[in-house]
Amino acid sequence: MQEKDITQKMLERHNDVFSDIVNVLLFGGKKVVEEESLFDTVTDSVLKIDGRARIQDRDIAKYWKDSQINIALLGIENQTTPNKLMPFRVISYDGTEYGKQSRNENIDKKKYPVISLVLYLGFEQKWLYPKNLLGIIDVDEKLKPYVNDYRINLFEIAYLDREIIDSFTSDFWILADYLYQMRVNRNYVADKRSIAHIEELLMLMSAMTGDKRFEEVIDEANKKEVMNMCEVLDIVEARGIEKGIEKGIEKGIEKGIEKGREEGADLISRLNTILAKEGNLDKIIKANTDKKYRKELLEKYNLLNDYGKY
Repeated sequence: MQEKDITQKMLERHNDVFSDIVNVLLFGGKKVVEEESLFDTVTDSVLKIDGRARIQDRDIAKYWKDSQINIALLGIENQTTPNKLMPFRVISYDGTEYGKQSRNENIDKKKYPVISLVLYLGFEQKWLYPKNLLGIIDVDEKLKPYVNDYRINLFEIAYLDREIIDSFTSDFWILADYLYQMRVNRNYVADKRSIAHIEELLMLMSAMTGDKRFEEVIDEANKKEVMNMCEVLDIVEARGIEKGIEKGIEKGIEKGIEKGREEGADLISRLNTILAKEGNLDKIIKANTDKKYRKELLEKYNLLNDYGKY
């Protein structure tokens, strides 16, 4: 799980990918957020709970700025499996940022909204948990009018309409296309769309699929200046065939050795039987310890004719 989380962040931290995700999911594909207007900010913050300091860490956070003024803080949280308490996590992240804006040193500065996007990257099942605060807490009906609800912006990538998925223009489209195909067909057919961040994408595909071959071909893909997933899968397939041949050869050698051992043991057993019938114990002992003498006896009794040379 941690590996997936890290590789997801590696790809999404690129401004072209981050802005693409925001533009498609929040603005219907219109290019509202430009790459150049995004600036990284710290993702970790300290909370004091029950007298103890605790670190909370967002996946990705960026300021969206117009000139030097913050328009919004945009955060992305990735989930591969549904999390029942996700509204609690998101309100904690957002509340920390609003708390920062309320400090005395920021009192006269222009205030900006905090927007968190939760990307659910699972395809085996839909997100079945509530997406709002009141959906997961028990509230007496008399108190309900006074409890502020908090709703998360959750997007189930594998369950998006095909036309929305095809609105992505960055490498995120490849991930979204993979998740969609796996949900609908349980099979993935690659596309020739160009890849901008080959290493980050292949690390992510390796983590998402559990197929380490994606990670293993990164160096070769960089060396060959691979442009799309079709070319990547060609390398992966070639590697698989090559490994299959190697394993086949190894298996054949192992079987040959094993067969030779079995035949050799049978040959010695037959020789010992002949010598035992002759009642010559010295010959039996010498034949089992002296390879040259054993060979002479095998030839003498014509035992090598059926098995070849031993």
